[in-house]
Amino acid sequence: MVTELRTEPGIAFVAPVQPSPNGQAAIVAVFPTTSPQDARTSALLKRLRETVIPRATQDTALDIKVGGVTATYQDFSDVLTGKLPLFMGVVVALAFLLLMAVFRSVVVPLTASVMNLLAVGSAFGVIVVIFQWGWLAGLIGVKGGPIEPFLPVMLFAILFGLSMDYEVFLVSRIHEEWLVRRDNRIAVSLGQAETGRVITAAGAIMTLVFASFVLGDDRVIKLFGLGLAMAVLIDAFVVRALLVPALMHLFGKANWWLPSWLDRILPRVSVEAAEEIEEIRNTPVPAEVITPADEENGARDQASASTHTPPTRRADNHA
Repeated sequence: MVTELRTEPGIAFVAPVQPSPNGQAAIVAVFPTTSPQDARTSALLKRLRETVIPRATQDTALDIKVGGVTATYQDFSDVLTGKLPLFMGVVVALAFLLLMAVFRSVVVPLTASVMNLLAVGSAFGVIVVIFQWGWLAGLIGVKGGPIEPFLPVMLFAILFGLSMDYEVFLVSRIHEEWLVRRDNRIAVSLGQAETGRVITAAGAIMTLVFASFVLGDDRVIKLFGLGLAMAVLIDAFVVRALLVPALMHLFGKANWWLPSWLDRILPRVSVEAAEEIEEIRNTPVPAEVITPADEENGARDQASASTHTPPTRRADNHA
């Protein structure tokens, strides 16, 4: 086995065999020609496990395992990478079900899930470009290299939670207007107008706070700070301020569509207080939100209501 390792490309040095005191096991230290973070080191590790060791131990009783710090990190990365799609799917599915129960809609939670993934994916893209590819890495005092395997999982959980917070804050206000006025355009316009400044102000504060992490010396802290800052910046100023309201305007009343059978089985979860709904009901629509089309529809509805004659009850002739 040692002879086989010494002739394997990519291995710089193979240390002498160190047997255990009872002679039942032995350790051989192998040093690759590349760094632990190099992709060629990962390829060497895979080649040793899948090709070199099985070939050398064929028809023998040897049981050889590959360990060490480099192999442990590689195995940890493989496990997290394999579980990441399942983790993301469970988080998105649970958020979808919760939003569907709260807003009694299929389109709203679907839009929210896609937009949240867009914000998180954009932040991941920035992290890869700077910390893995090395573009503009010198500006924040880092060099291009592999990203720690646990960071995508932690970043996704935090970023998805922040994105969902902004989504609920925006759409809950729109939903209040929709429940009272039943006009999607007015509901989206008023909801965005009343929450937009708060969302952008909060987003600006959070972006500055997270961006300050880049001033530290630790690479992991820098990565966390830049990833969170970019995600909040994109989410607050692009997704919530532009994309979500625009899509809700395009979808119109379809935003609030929910199959009747699904409406019956979903639990009733309300985030709107009855006092707030009553206050909206007693508040007229601001003049700057009303369009000529709205005025024509209102006049038509009023004329229809004034010309409608309620049915009269037929007199009972019996004594």
